[in-house]
Amino acid sequence: MVEPLTGENFIWEFSHLNAACFQIFLEKFSANYAQDIHIIQLDNGAFHFSQHLQIPENIILLFQPPHTPQVNPIERLWEEVKRYLAWESFGTLDELRQFIWKRLEKLNTSTVASITGWDFILDALFESNFS
Repeated sequence: MVEPLTGENFIWEFSHLNAACFQIFLEKFSANYAQDIHIIQLDNGAFHFSQHLQIPENIILLFQPPHTPQVNPIERLWEEVKRYLAWESFGTLDELRQFIWKRLEKLNTSTVASITGWDFILDALFESNFS
């Protein structure tokens, strides 16, 4: 997850992606940033709509329109990380994981903000007074 104005980010790795893992992610994020209310922009993954999800009180889920990854700041971050994968070959999944973590660790908050802070997103944040 990224905050496009400041570039602050919260990334947690799971072995797979389902409602149970998403629940854990929300709980960890909520606990790490307990002092504020957070609007989290999501795509329309089925696990985001699970009836079993317990959304923490300091989180509001905002669903983007279907088939519009270009409006989600996290997609821009992953695009940057994947840019370095084009000519790589990994013998194991663990080697791939290590490579991705090294790329992520090289990104400081100002770099993340420059990658994810599109004008229309920042304008929306300022307009809504959520920045």
